[in-house]
Parts: sequence; C-alpha cells; structure tokens
Amino acid sequence: MNVAVVTVGDELLAGRTADTNSTWLCERLAERGVGVERITTVPDRVADIARVVNEYRAAYDAVIVTGGLGPTHDDVTMEGVAAALGRDLEEHEAALAWLEENGYSRADLTEGTTELPAGARALHNEAGVAPGAVIEGVYVLPGVPEEMKTMFETIAPEFAGEPTYREEVVAAEPESALLDRIAQLRREFDVSVGSYPGESVRISIESTDETTAAAAAAWLRDRVESP
Repeated sequence: MNVAVVTVGDELLAGRTADTNSTWLCERLAERGVGVERITTVPDRVADIARVVNEYRAAYDAVIVTGGLGPTHDDVTMEGVAAALGRDLEEHEAALAWLEENGYSRADLTEGTTELPAGARALHNEAGVAPGAVIEGVYVLPGVPEEMKTMFETIAPEFAGEPTYREEVVAAEPESALLDRIAQLRREFDVSVGSYPGESVRISIESTDETTAAAAAAWLRDRVESP
C-alpha cells in the first residue's frame, strides 16, 4: 500500500507552525508496512487543495489530508476535497447526531461544522469538535496534533502493507570512503541502503525479510571502523 500525505495551512508555509503531523503519520504508516511516497503542503485555498488531492488520489492507494477543518473562514479543506471529487458539501446527519450525543446541541455548533462531502463517512473527533471524513480513498483529518493522532488511531487498521525491517550501522569513517563497501553490500544482499553523514556516518539497512536485514548489518559492521 502506498499513500500521499497532504498538510493544509498558510501557517505551515509561513513557518509559523512546524509540520509535526506528517512526521508522525509517516512513522505510524511505516510501522504498518505502508509506504509514504509524497508529502505536500498547500495553502488554505480551495483550488490548490482540490488540484493536489485529485492528482494524488489517482496515483496512490490513499491520500491523507490534515488541517483546515472547522467552520471558520480559512477552514476550506472539506470544500477543497469535495471539489476534487465533484461533490457538494452537505450536513452530515451521523456527524451531527454523534456531537449531540456527546453534549453539543445544534445551537452550540457554528454553521458549517458538520458539513462534509456528499456520501462521505464521518470520522468522529474524540479530542475536539470538527469531524473528519473518508471518501473515495481520501482521509481528511484535523490539523491539531492531538485531534489528528486520536482520529488516525480509529482508522489505522485500514492502512496495512508488508512490514519493513531496519538495522543501523554506525561508521567512524568519511562517507566517501564507504562507497565501495556499500556497493558490495547491495550486491551481496537484497536490501535498501541509505547513508547519513554527521559526526559519524549512520548507514540504514532495510529489507522486507528480518533475517536478511540482520545478516546484511552484521556483514557491514565487520567491515567498517566503529566510533
């Protein structure tokens, strides 16, 4: 399974808010064996949201969109997703009923709070108010991290793939000096390899087979200088 993550918000693009949501989602999805192939941030503009969602839903198994939910003037994510799918926004009775069961009345809710794309499945917000939605492989979650994480856990079983096993080897050598050994490692083992320089070089080894990942890491550790 492969997915794209779209984060929405002018404040993200202006650097006023750090995008911790996509990092957290990537970690959780990787744990479930799901590959994230795109992370894109778009402004609070309906046309931009619609264009990116429409492009990504055609290319990936699922699209996760976070941010811009609610009834305020700049909460336009639901409108953008609806436009991408050619659907209208309409009052979602199940979302409204759930909020009423949890202590809110219609009078308490700002107009537009429970408007979702027509035909969407509502995702109830157990840590906030504004509901999320699922429709045609597009999952719309809040931007508030606590709300996003809580809501994602309710749909996590819908994301599954082949587990990837990861090993790390640390070498006290320049990255350039390791190129031949990394190339040989790739020839000897069916693994993916990444190298990340710093005070030492961290070499990440990944495989869908746990034994292969461990054997490849052991092979390389025997051939590099340890810190």
